[in-house]
Amino acid sequence: MRFDQHTVVLLVRPTDAPELPRDAADRLQDAHLAHQAGLVEQGAVLAAGPFLGADDERLRGFVVLSVDPEMARELYANDPAVRAGRLAVQVMSWMVPEGNVRFETVPVPRSMLEAASGD
Repeated sequence: MRFDQHTVVLLVRPTDAPELPRDAADRLQDAHLAHQAGLVEQGAVLAAGPFLGADDERLRGFVVLSVDPEMARELYANDPAVRAGRLAVQVMSWMVPEGNVRFETVPVPRSMLEAASGD
């Protein structure tokens, strides 16, 4: 059997993440979303999104990338939320039977306002 291999990033809230005022946290989240949208536009990110109702509330999001794990680490080292210590990354390879998962190019939000608009 053949397998497709993708790089996966788990976005995790560190236990020592700095507390930020609401407006600063919102600006940082917008910067994170803009960074992520840029990675989608570059073709590095195939799919990304937050977790809802996770048993471990530190687990914040899941990203599937088209690049190798080392490049994923480099790309996410530049994420504003990672640089600020609000998110940490766990990087790994994910194998699925060949052709089992397909990714389509779709618009992604560059800000919380875009995400909330539903457009």
